[in-house]
Amino acid sequence: MKQESKASTLADLTRRERQVLEAIYREGKCSAAEIRGRIEQPPSYSAVRAVLRVLEEKGLIRHRAEELRYVYLPTVPRDTAVRSALKHMLDSLFGGSMERIMAALLDVSAERLSNDELARISEMIAQAKRPDQDVDQ
Repeated sequence: MKQESKASTLADLTRRERQVLEAIYREGKCSAAEIRGRIEQPPSYSAVRAVLRVLEEKGLIRHRAEELRYVYLPTVPRDTAVRSALKHMLDSLFGGSMERIMAALLDVSAERLSNDELARISEMIAQAKRPDQDVDQ
């Protein structure tokens, strides 16, 4: 499966598939039992195994034998997964508007952002501006 098609598949994951994949990303590699222990309100062990099988069929994870168990590892780099999820959220919830998504993020986190964080965000915005663009456009 090509990297682009894996990225597009990430946007189509179910809630459970996202939970399982996130557990694998957090730990780097996990067995089915470990994954089950890291999910809030976990499904049955057999349900976790079924989700793992689906994620493997989608090409998002792979498994290998370690001692007497299988461990599961991601095949898509975490930054690719994050970008795909953000793109999906941007398109589906914010109509593709970067301004609307940034306003929502700042609204949610404004009380928790330190002056240093705000300064770094301002610097990122300044770096994203092109010299040929007018701020008011």
